[in-house]
Amino acid sequence: MRRVERLAESAVTRQVTGRLVVETRGPGFTEITREAAAFVREAGLHHGLLTLFCRHTSASLTIQENADPDVRTDLMTALDRLAPRDEPYVHGIEGPDDMPAHIRTLLTDAAMTIPLVEGRLALGTWQGIYLIEHRDRPHRREIVLHLVGA
Repeated sequence: MRRVERLAESAVTRQVTGRLVVETRGPGFTEITREAAAFVREAGLHHGLLTLFCRHTSASLTIQENADPDVRTDLMTALDRLAPRDEPYVHGIEGPDDMPAHIRTLLTDAAMTIPLVEGRLALGTWQGIYLIEHRDRPHRREIVLHLVGA
């Protein structure tokens, strides 16, 4: 039987909330790993959880490979196939890219939680945190960060 290695144990003693504003350039991935890591570092916590929440329904968050940009290109191509812009959607008041953007957010997610271990985000070697812009034009996006721990 496999056992879980205990990395830390402590009472929750502090929480910190912040906001990150990201100016997107249109559809695609914007890496925000550095900003999230800096938020954690400045908070001074050693163990806990970081939650990131995107305050929009046409943009989303994901953790993906940060080494090869071709991965993000292929992912955008896959999202284009899964939620094409040229479908006859009922909701179209905000433009032809809006409903596909909502579907893409549904397929990815608006929030994520990452463990904090020894003062660092417990991301894998090739993992990065990304905001995905699903609309065709640049937008100003807000991400709320909430860190809880000790």
